[in-house]
Amino acid sequence: MSDTVKPSDAYRLPTDVRPKHYDLTVRTDLEKETFEGVVKIDLEVVRPTASIVLNAAANLVLNPVSLASPTAAQLAPVETSYDEPTQRVRYTFPQEFAKGDKVTLRIGFAAPLTDSMSGYYKSTWDKGIYSLTQFEPTEARRALPCWDEPLLKATFAVTLVSRAGSVSLSNMPALAAPAIPGAGDEALYAGVEAKEWVATKFETTPPMSTYLLAYANGPFAHLESSYKSPLSGKVRPLRIYATPDLIHQAQFALDVKAKALPLYEQVFDVEFPLPKLDTLVASDFDAGAMENWGLITGRTNAYLLDPNNPDMRAKKQIAGTQSHEVAHMWFGNITTMAWWDNLYLNEGFATVMGESIILDKIFPEWKVDSEFINDILNEALALDAKPSSHPIEVECPDANMINQIFDALSYSKAASVLRMLSKYVGEDKFLQGVSIYLKKHLYANSVSRDLWEGIGEATGIDVPDLMENWVSKIGFPVLTVTETETGIRVRQDRFLEDGAVKPEDNETIWTVPLGLLTASEAGQSIVDNKAVLSEREAEFKIDTAKSFKLNADTHGVFRVLYTPERLAAIATEAAKSDSLFTLNDRMGLVHDAMALSKSGLLKLSAALNLLYILREEKEHLVWSGISTNLGIVLSTWWEHDDIVSLLNAFRKQLFAPLVKKLGYEYSTADTADITQLRTLAIGQAARAGDPAVVKELQDRFAKYVAGDKSAIPADLLNVTFNAAVVHGGAESYDEIVKIYDNPDTPSVKTSAIRALGASPDPQLLETTFDIILTRSRNQDVMYFFHGLQENFKARRFLRASFEKHYDEFVKRFEATFTLKGLVKIAYSGFSSEKDRAEAEAFFKGKDISRYDQALAQALDGIKAKSAWIERSTSDAQEWLENWKQASKL
Repeated sequence: MSDTVKPSDAYRLPTDVRPKHYDLTVRTDLEKETFEGVVKIDLEVVRPTASIVLNAAANLVLNPVSLASPTAAQLAPVETSYDEPTQRVRYTFPQEFAKGDKVTLRIGFAAPLTDSMSGYYKSTWDKGIYSLTQFEPTEARRALPCWDEPLLKATFAVTLVSRAGSVSLSNMPALAAPAIPGAGDEALYAGVEAKEWVATKFETTPPMSTYLLAYANGPFAHLESSYKSPLSGKVRPLRIYATPDLIHQAQFALDVKAKALPLYEQVFDVEFPLPKLDTLVASDFDAGAMENWGLITGRTNAYLLDPNNPDMRAKKQIAGTQSHEVAHMWFGNITTMAWWDNLYLNEGFATVMGESIILDKIFPEWKVDSEFINDILNEALALDAKPSSHPIEVECPDANMINQIFDALSYSKAASVLRMLSKYVGEDKFLQGVSIYLKKHLYANSVSRDLWEGIGEATGIDVPDLMENWVSKIGFPVLTVTETETGIRVRQDRFLEDGAVKPEDNETIWTVPLGLLTASEAGQSIVDNKAVLSEREAEFKIDTAKSFKLNADTHGVFRVLYTPERLAAIATEAAKSDSLFTLNDRMGLVHDAMALSKSGLLKLSAALNLLYILREEKEHLVWSGISTNLGIVLSTWWEHDDIVSLLNAFRKQLFAPLVKKLGYEYSTADTADITQLRTLAIGQAARAGDPAVVKELQDRFAKYVAGDKSAIPADLLNVTFNAAVVHGGAESYDEIVKIYDNPDTPSVKTSAIRALGASPDPQLLETTFDIILTRSRNQDVMYFFHGLQENFKARRFLRASFEKHYDEFVKRFEATFTLKGLVKIAYSGFSSEKDRAEAEAFFKGKDISRYDQALAQALDGIKAKSAWIERSTSDAQEWLENWKQASKL
């Protein structure tokens, strides 16, 4: 191999020196909204050098700088340079340091606390501000100069100097107050002896990556619990912190954390290594939550639940989020990916463990493995079906690319592939392999093959061969099933949502566990979990006179295409009360049918017919899949009033009977399934315009604003607020604004935000956008955009308003994940080639490097929907008209 520098090397730090330990002191002044500090970094010289290069963002003022070496107590740099694109500062010193030298770099730094939601930033609450960090993926450099790459692990000793009466938090427990040091650091401790300020020193961390470093300062209150380690018997304290006005809503999240930790220790056979695990709830937070080691952070709606009026959806979100972040304490924090191209090792694993395997052990009644199909697998397949998708393991040389791969591929597809592997080899063997992997890489870094080798050691299977194309290649297959005299022939081809598969798109051959379900002579299901398709096509001997199905229990990451006749037969069998096919099978059928219709491989009428056949379904999760897919059709034909009207009539016929059966009252005696089915049915019927349901919700809203907060159960906040704005005019809209300004809980506020986008009145939509621009929290803008995009009458307004204020949004969200989300929401709702061309024209000449993937995905979606409309409008109209006539509506 040549010595030519790879493009990625331009964005990676030199390896002449390696950090071993950071001694970090940060003084936070919440009154002046500033911070300053000193970091002393112990370095090991790997190769002779006179220059030291590290990361620092442009917002930091760096001064003074000195270096202590074996031959000099204090060296000042003779030259300093800064490269803004790579956020790197280079210090050149007057002498060369030898390999093996131990040197200490000391840098002072200062910056304002801004509302950027990245680096070290401020968050507001009713009585002022507080500060916290968000460093993943590459924002530690906004808070301190450092080696901001995951491979460069070091230990951290943190001291926080803050005003008396405030609470300081970090990854580790606090020690006794430190003595004021010398060496020019005295200014950071000014006021400590007079007790106007407090210095809090924390225990030194284990070796960890900079993106996991965390600290915070503010007027925090807390709840406390503990858990007993099943491995050592040690009892560890667990706390959750929030501002005093919110802390009473944090108990449920704390309880989940206490239940999850011992389960993770048992399945990994590795004890949680830190002395404590805190969670901090933040009112301004860019991502959903963050797995900082020992100090998890996250949004209010990721952790807070009203104990007096809890809703099931919020409970599930909180439990899933908390369990996901706890999974990272091992998978990501103890063992960390070597570089961001293996981000999926962190996020995919935390998703499948935290939101499925472990959560199922805590809440078996929630059927989380089944819910995985709706919420995670289907999201993954929807994104991966776009031409602009990327492999799970993807090159990401610079920071702009790194931010963009925090998407449904790194999380949901990776989790789905790992779930498929777990089901194929058996969950016990899978977890045993994970334990082997973790133990071999404790406090170190790893790549994909390390995980595959651990699972291979536990199972005796050639896991790298099985998994290679699933993680290194783009896309996934559709399996076409052709019936033969002796069984079935199965062929695999790349699946694309627009159906336009070119030969160069279709080169990958995946190793596909088929999950072949057949019927025994006695009519019982038999599942062959060892049947694998590892070539383009192959034949399998089965009796096609009996029921059969591929992808038993919907464990596989692929779609299955049957003939329309076979699909109808499978659907008819699935609709039986004593069906061979499981809940998971029925869910998979619904999602496959609509996706195949969108791609042109199946008629839309066949997919709609499948939904109709399942109209006597009892399970909420199947109904959830049905509603999602009807929503996809509605959102595609949103400007075709005749189709929308027919689809809404269809929705009403499906869901209104469920509303009549289940009613509007919630009880603690209800199962999770009944609770969610009631909420879903009322929501679908209301959005379809069912007059009885709309009136009921309007009546409840009137009682709510008159002071009877019990009139709207927490589960119905979203749909009730929405119906009030859609049907109640300016008067109801104004009431929602009041609720937004003074919400009882974070979930009430989020429901109000989304409802403010639901009005059909252009003037009220202008008012909503003015709220976004002038007084919305940064973290809430995404919710506003979702509310507007879901309103067909607001989609064009949203896009026009985003384009008008584009420069403001770019500046406001330049260092966050939010910007790419706003771009995707603003454009993904459209369905015509004209809209696609106009979007491309708007972005021509703009710097799209921070969101080019999100934009490409939105444009791909428009293209696919436009083709679907052209291909399927008459088919859909004919089926819906026939259904209407047969139903005598």
